[in-house]
Amino acid sequence: MTTPDPMAEIRASFFIECDELLEALQDGLVQIDSGATDDETVNVCFRAVHSIKGGAGAFGLDELVRFAHRYETVLDEVRSHRLEPTRDAVLLFMRAADILSDIVRNCRDGTTTDPDAVEPTLRELEALTAGVDEEEEITDFQPTGLSLDLGLTDVTAGPAADPVFEITFRPERELFQSGNEPLFLLSALSALGSLETTCDTSALPPLEELDAESAGLAWTLRLTTNRSRSDIEEVFEFVDGLCVLEIVEAAPASESTLPPLPGLADLSGATESADTEAVEGDSTDTVASRLTLTMPDAQDGPDRSDGVAAASGPRVPVLSADPSEPKDGSTATAPRPSAQGTVTRATVRVDLERIERLVNLVGELVINQAMLSQSVAEAGLPANSPVAQGLEEFMQLTRDIQDSVMMIRAQPVKSLFQRMARIVRESSASIGKRVRLVTDGEATEVDKTVIERLADPLTHMIRNAVDHGLEDAETREAAGKPPEGCVQLSAAHRSGRVIIEVSDDGGGIDRKKVRAIAEEKGLVPPGQPLSDSDIDALLFLPGFSTARKVSNLSGRGVGMDVVRKAIQDLGGRVSITSTPGKGTSFSISLPLTLAILDGMVVEAAEETLVVPLGSIVETLMVRNEDMQAVGPDTQVLRIRDSFVPLMDLGVELGFREPLETYSGSVVLLITLEDGTRSAMIVDAIHEQRQVVIKGLQDSYGHIPGIAAATILGDGQVALILDPLDLMTNATGRTRAGEPRLTLAG
Repeated sequence: MTTPDPMAEIRASFFIECDELLEALQDGLVQIDSGATDDETVNVCFRAVHSIKGGAGAFGLDELVRFAHRYETVLDEVRSHRLEPTRDAVLLFMRAADILSDIVRNCRDGTTTDPDAVEPTLRELEALTAGVDEEEEITDFQPTGLSLDLGLTDVTAGPAADPVFEITFRPERELFQSGNEPLFLLSALSALGSLETTCDTSALPPLEELDAESAGLAWTLRLTTNRSRSDIEEVFEFVDGLCVLEIVEAAPASESTLPPLPGLADLSGATESADTEAVEGDSTDTVASRLTLTMPDAQDGPDRSDGVAAASGPRVPVLSADPSEPKDGSTATAPRPSAQGTVTRATVRVDLERIERLVNLVGELVINQAMLSQSVAEAGLPANSPVAQGLEEFMQLTRDIQDSVMMIRAQPVKSLFQRMARIVRESSASIGKRVRLVTDGEATEVDKTVIERLADPLTHMIRNAVDHGLEDAETREAAGKPPEGCVQLSAAHRSGRVIIEVSDDGGGIDRKKVRAIAEEKGLVPPGQPLSDSDIDALLFLPGFSTARKVSNLSGRGVGMDVVRKAIQDLGGRVSITSTPGKGTSFSISLPLTLAILDGMVVEAAEETLVVPLGSIVETLMVRNEDMQAVGPDTQVLRIRDSFVPLMDLGVELGFREPLETYSGSVVLLITLEDGTRSAMIVDAIHEQRQVVIKGLQDSYGHIPGIAAATILGDGQVALILDPLDLMTNATGRTRAGEPRLTLAG
């Protein structure tokens, strides 16, 4: 049996946390770009890059360490207020974040990054700090007076003593839970100078009450060093927020105050001398046991690659929860807001395959619950019987379990939107346009499978918006618009579905040009009357393009049929709205999940079908006086003050011919996101039920009007309808016409 490699698991966790740090970096840069140049926002960006560098060094990822180090150097200049984060600088930082993301991904996959894609950005980053470094060298120079006093009166006097820092370090429980180790922190601190360490064990409970995960130790440290306070704070960078930390600069100690103690060459093998003494006035039970450890000067600290992976693993920095103030009036670390009132949510990472298995099991549970309900109904048991009441509770429990499992698979679209921000930057740079991306609804949650499969079509739509949706700067200024174009990406929940919109403030669709190209390519007959929506829909025809020359980006319409196909495979649909001179908007409507949906079980021509509940507005009964013929085969239905197209579900699916009369028939009023309505005639409505979606695409391909299938409680297979596809391709035949002549082949 092969033993799993523990380092492989740690390495995998490192790359997962890198994704979180990169997300924090992107958020911070977006805030800086919008004008939020406060210290904390800049620190978030700096700490994200710094943490990635620290973890990469532990795993020997030299390529990642090199780039992250150069990147954080520039961010440190911004953090120190020596470099102004101008618009151009922020755009450079964003490009650097994209490259950092590429390097992280390549290191994870074991591939190398093309130097030609990295070096130009590194040179631009260094160019930002070139002037700053020269200025710093000049301004930091201070003339030093020459003393002629030979000091003959005190020949024993040595050089000026180094500063002494008194450090209070008390780990919290979360520090150990995150895999950090105080030993490595103290080791790194000892490399800065001479360190006296006192361990306070007074908070340790008796052995029989000891909690292995508790944090009962604290350290009082006295460091004599010629290094700066920032160097000391950097040692604790990775545990910021996971401990109580106070750094106070004290008076230098005299040479005779500290007795010489044996040096420790290796901390991991160090022996500790315990000095237990009773505190005056305390009883024996309250004696504080203190372990004293003195470390000599160290020119070179211990090799951090031996064990620093645990101490300096990448973490999203959190502000310290230490509310203490500096003592004796001396300068301490910058005050941090208290985290006592915040709620820390514990998270756990689970393999996606396990979640998929859980989802499948819940789907089977829903099917079995439906079968049990069917059996109880057929048995004729009264509603107040114990079996019926227990079944009702079981149904509610099944619903709660299903909702909880779906929430496990749901993820915010934020990560997807951040990927689109990079697409906008790269696309605009390749064609020389200034484009700004505005996002809204990043917290909207969607099934993880939907997010993964939506990335490609959304990328194509974003590129189209940048390339052909937005005009160049000169054209925009001539039209009274700002030279910088705007692409808006939004997400929201609406009517039980997820609506994602890609909008631009460009010139809109040139419908005359679109029609002319369609006629030229033979896609529509010349002179055929077409509405604006019909012309817009031509963009989704295979092979349609308004681009006259080939570029690195797709023209509006190139591949849009593939985009629509990809969205339809997700059970979604895409629509276009455009206003000449103001812009174009693509709207994508998607199901919340690809596993289970709420549906209305109906019957048409003795076939059992399922209509998605989110598309049904109301149910009606047909009366003859409410029907109006609009052609030899079609009719419309008057619903209050408007007429709605009438559609016989049995006829549209080819199950039967139109009926002689529809008086008394049941009608489902279907409404789509764009407001389109249709009256769907069915023979009967059986019930409302949760159904498990079973895809048909792999076995049968696309079936017009059918989205998927499901298994009902009696074991019968029922088709799940696609209302949009039905309405788009509906014939509207609701009148029995004259027999038509058919030719035998």
